[in-house]
Amino acid sequence: MSLVYPSSHPLVFEKLAALRSIETRPPEFRRLVRSLAQLLAFEATADLPTREVTVTTPLGAATCRVLSDPVLIVPILRAGLGMADGILDLIPDAQVWHVGLKRDETTLLPAEYYRRLPEQLHKATVLVVDPMLATAGSAVHACELIRKLGPCRLKFLALIAAPEGVEHFSRMMPDVPIHVGVIDERLNEVGYIYPGLGDAGDRQFATFE
Repeated sequence: MSLVYPSSHPLVFEKLAALRSIETRPPEFRRLVRSLAQLLAFEATADLPTREVTVTTPLGAATCRVLSDPVLIVPILRAGLGMADGILDLIPDAQVWHVGLKRDETTLLPAEYYRRLPEQLHKATVLVVDPMLATAGSAVHACELIRKLGPCRLKFLALIAAPEGVEHFSRMMPDVPIHVGVIDERLNEVGYIYPGLGDAGDRQFATFE
C-alpha cells in the first residue's frame, strides 16, 4: 500500500476533530468538509505538471508557471458534493463530473444510479472524491469507470478511511494514490467506519430519519 498518503497536517487534525463531533450541526459540518477537501487537494496536487508563461505585471514581464493539463473533479454522489465545492475554491477552472452510487445495506455492494462523464480524459488529472472510504466498493467502481476513459492521472481523496477499505482499494487499484485525512480503527458489523463520524451524507444535508 505504498500509494496511501494519510495527511500529517495539523489543520487537518484540528478540522477532523470538529467534523467527528456529535455536536457539529449540518451548516458547520458542510463548512468543515469543504475546507478539509481543500487541504487534501492541496497535498494531492503537489505533483501536477506545469508550463511556463509570461505575465505582464504593472512593472514589466514576469516568467510564471501555470497548470499544463486540465483537472477534473468527480464526486461520488451524494456525499462527495461538499468536497467538490471545496476543491473548486482551490482550482476554479476544474471541470466537475458525477457518478451516483448507492450502497446496498444488505450486501454492502455499490449500485450505480447516475453517471455523467466525458467521452475521454486524455491529458487530464482526475480527482475522485468521497468523504468516507469504508468498504471501498463505491470508490473502486467509480475509479474503474474513469480509468477506462484514459486519464493521465487518477487520484482518490477521502476524509476518513477504514483499514479494510484502504486494503481493498489498494488491491483493486494499485496504481491509484489515496490521499486521506486519517485512517481509522476498523469497520463495524454493518460496514460503517469506527469511530468515524456517522453518515457523511446525512450530516451534510440534514436528512436524518
